[in-house]
Amino acid sequence: MEISFKGKRILVTGAGQGIGRGIAIELWRAGANIVALSRTRTHLESLQSEYPSIEIVDVDVADWDKTREVIESLGHFDALVNNAAIAICEPFLTCSAADFNKTFDINVKAALNISQVVARKMVENKTPGSIVNISSQASKAALKDHAIYSASKAALDALTRAMALELGPYGIRVNSVNPTVIMTAMAKVGWSDPKKSSEMLAKIPLGRFGEVSEVVNAVVFLLSEKSSMINGVELPIDGGFLAT
Repeated sequence: MEISFKGKRILVTGAGQGIGRGIAIELWRAGANIVALSRTRTHLESLQSEYPSIEIVDVDVADWDKTREVIESLGHFDALVNNAAIAICEPFLTCSAADFNKTFDINVKAALNISQVVARKMVENKTPGSIVNISSQASKAALKDHAIYSASKAALDALTRAMALELGPYGIRVNSVNPTVIMTAMAKVGWSDPKKSSEMLAKIPLGRFGEVSEVVNAVVFLLSEKSSMINGVELPIDGGFLAT
């Protein structure tokens, strides 16, 4: 299935490493003009050194006003991927207000903030568009020590549905993908302990964790016209975890 984004301008947040970096590169390969956003400048510079035509922007998306100012300055986009996120994993009984606020500022409020600016320009320009939010299987199933993270991703799913409902009449589709553990460089370290990974793997019928490319491919499809009637969907990429 050929998918082309030639002539399309796409913003990818959290694009410095991991899934976001993979998404930015694959969309670039499909012909898109990419703006890669991240808090960490060095990660962005590494990306740009490999793909010089990718535009890079560093901003801490937890800062509502600064982020809004930066996104406003970037102009019109045809599509958006809200990938920037943080995971603070701790037992429910020791969750703190500070960690809750930090997690929701990045995982939920930033997606709302950035999407508002991008979607308003789509509406003003009378151009259809597509937005994909990167959620998690943790929004659908309880995971130990993930109370705040899970709550933030469940909120992101709800936001996705509301966005799909309100933006659909303007030709703007909004969907989320909800991956299981994906083997980024960070995850390979965090899930390398067989004792920790075996319990999770036992719940995945395919018997393995996901690869970055498997999330990237789903995102590319949902952004494209190949998914033109898909709106308001929360797509698990979990090897069947949620089916069991």
